[in-house]
Amino acid sequence: MTPPSARGFSLIELLTVVSIVAILAAIAVPQYGAYVQRSRLVDALTRLADARGRMEQYFLDRRAYVDDAGRCGVPPPAASGADAFALSCVATASTYTYTATGLAAKGMAAFAYTIDQSGQKATVAAPGGWTTHADCWTIRQDGLCV
Repeated sequence: MTPPSARGFSLIELLTVVSIVAILAAIAVPQYGAYVQRSRLVDALTRLADARGRMEQYFLDRRAYVDDAGRCGVPPPAASGADAFALSCVATASTYTYTATGLAAKGMAAFAYTIDQSGQKATVAAPGGWTTHADCWTIRQDGLCV
């Protein structure tokens, strides 16, 4: 007579599978968090570049970066609940600086970027371990900038 075959998994097999899944999760979760962070940075930088284009169009139409009340000619939109950055603008008749400041609610509070009328980009603030640049926007922790 043959012994009955065992069905199911042994404890060793189950622990092996759980260990493999835990190792994969330990690698994937931080990578996903970095991916989400970079997507939020790209959104902020796109909004800054768009604001620069709108300010230049305003200057071509009115020959000044400010309106009649002395405020930024193209006021920044208010941050919505979905935004990770708030935009602000400081302007004179011949200069302006648009700033994107990270919001704490989205985990981006350590970031700040600027662009001015000459197209000069700068990383004003970044989290510890990141490199800031006075002449470009840092988009990765390793110092890569655009």
